[in-house]
Amino acid sequence: MAFFSMLLFADGETIYKNKCAACHEGYIPMGALKENFVEFNNTKLKLKAPTLNQLSFRLKQKIGDPKGDEEIHMLEVVEFVKSYIIKPDKQKSICMDEVLEAFDIMPSMQGKITEEESEEVASYIYHFDKQALKAHAPVYVDIQKALTEAKKEDKLIMIKAASEHCHFCKKMDREVLSDKEIRAVLQKNFIAVEVDVYKEDLPLHLSYKVTPTYIFVTAEGKKLKSVVGALSKQDFLKILETVKQIKKGDTK
Repeated sequence: MAFFSMLLFADGETIYKNKCAACHEGYIPMGALKENFVEFNNTKLKLKAPTLNQLSFRLKQKIGDPKGDEEIHMLEVVEFVKSYIIKPDKQKSICMDEVLEAFDIMPSMQGKITEEESEEVASYIYHFDKQALKAHAPVYVDIQKALTEAKKEDKLIMIKAASEHCHFCKKMDREVLSDKEIRAVLQKNFIAVEVDVYKEDLPLHLSYKVTPTYIFVTAEGKKLKSVVGALSKQDFLKILETVKQIKKGDTK
């Protein structure tokens, strides 16, 4: 079933590019999208319609059971999309109010897309969020590799203590850690380690109270700082700069 889903994903990408991409852009980080709609009423990005990653994320949150069986959940989302694109209805939209206010209701695609094509593109939309998030996430390595690389490259280590169903972990992943500027700072100055605290213990005898917690340590494993919860992009950049300054003082 998973192999079949990925075949639909590949075919759906082609259909999406041919029939949807003119209006629905592919990927824009959630932090930038939030700023565009909440603060600028879409006057900053001037989008024609919700982006693909917006649709993918909202569909999986609003249709069916996001914590249930993935294949069943995908089928629920596929059926909703197939129905919606033929009979668009603003009352049934899964978009946030501030996003809906920026757009008119989409035109019906009846006669413009076959049932098989709509199924394939819906499968593509369903899987896109997970694929895009992975593609735009920092590069995570295990702690032993992190210690070796940090010492070799004179970098610090950022250990992310997270969990699979943590709302604020996902918020940070989508709105902050996927941001291009954040990723550039991390790549230049840090080695990143991700730990699902419900599946394994934190390394170096470290501890946490809530998820997400971001713990910064030296290449020798000395803890420099930890921060808890979901922060804004600017606040997280300040944290990274603060840790870099602590490192400079620590190595004098």
